[in-house]
Amino acid sequence: MSARIDRLDAMRLFHAPGSPYARITRMAVIELGLEDRVAVEEATLRDPASVLLPFNPVGRVPSLVLDDGSTITETTPVLMVLDSLVAPERRLLPGPDAPRALAAYGRVLGMLDGIAVWNRELRRPVHERSPGVIALEAVRAARVADALDAEVAAGGFATMDAALLALISALGYCARRHTAFDWREGRPALAALFDAAQARPSVARTVPPAGMGGTAPPVR
Repeated sequence: MSARIDRLDAMRLFHAPGSPYARITRMAVIELGLEDRVAVEEATLRDPASVLLPFNPVGRVPSLVLDDGSTITETTPVLMVLDSLVAPERRLLPGPDAPRALAAYGRVLGMLDGIAVWNRELRRPVHERSPGVIALEAVRAARVADALDAEVAAGGFATMDAALLALISALGYCARRHTAFDWREGRPALAALFDAAQARPSVARTVPPAGMGGTAPPVR
């Protein structure tokens, strides 16, 4: 669902409901209390008629259109802009003064990148899939998830920041759109963290649709 804000100085955050990267920024808008300043708008992907393309010819989300017409793309730069709109103590992105949190954020994004590659392979026709790529990314995802489970069990991811939002988004993507990865199995700390987070408005209001399908309109 898109939020309409009839203000000339409002920013526009384009997203696709199934994108875990865009979901991180959508949750950030809610967590930072920026819904009166950022209009969240749905866009189709892989679609030559997408409303997104005049602003971002790459055609990827998240894309944040500023009031001067500039378009900021990719998750971390978008989070940087959103953070700039609030007081320093409320910002979500960790800096070099918080190396553990910064490292955690990077690990989660790395896991999510691999899962996205894995999912993309599974969407190909069977005869076009690469078993090697699938095996590599499955092993990588399990290895990182094991490390993250241990980190959560030791008290990590206890602060609302970009690392936690990225982790919830990655796990939620697997739960709804990449069920080939059973990340819950043998990882009780991750499962408990994920389940507890579902009550947060930012999480409950951005749950992705189920299924592996793309977001482009059907070809007629």
